[in-house]
Amino acid sequence: MDDEPLEGWAEHRELRRPARGERRATPLGDRTEHGAHVAPDAPRGIEEWDGHRWTPAGVAEGQVAAAAAGGRDANARAERVPLPTFGKLPPMPEPWRPTQRFYRPGTPRQ
Repeated sequence: MDDEPLEGWAEHRELRRPARGERRATPLGDRTEHGAHVAPDAPRGIEEWDGHRWTPAGVAEGQVAAAAAGGRDANARAERVPLPTFGKLPPMPEPWRPTQRFYRPGTPRQ
């Protein structure tokens, strides 16, 4: 396996990390893992990145209000996401072939 050098890894990590002061909206309630399109009228918590962790910064009434509160950072976040490189798929593995011949019980062997 090709290991990435530590300097390259650290550079990619810094590109993926949010900028200090960047905001995001998270759903409030029991199911915080669902997407923004689920229950768009449910209240959202606004979190702000302080350089080390996400800290609470406020509450929005719904998805539209939450997007307005943290929307200015959306383009910067989208530009940091690395896109996949196409055409660099691994080689196709050889098809599986049994190592022993399989005979059904009750059929004559050839």
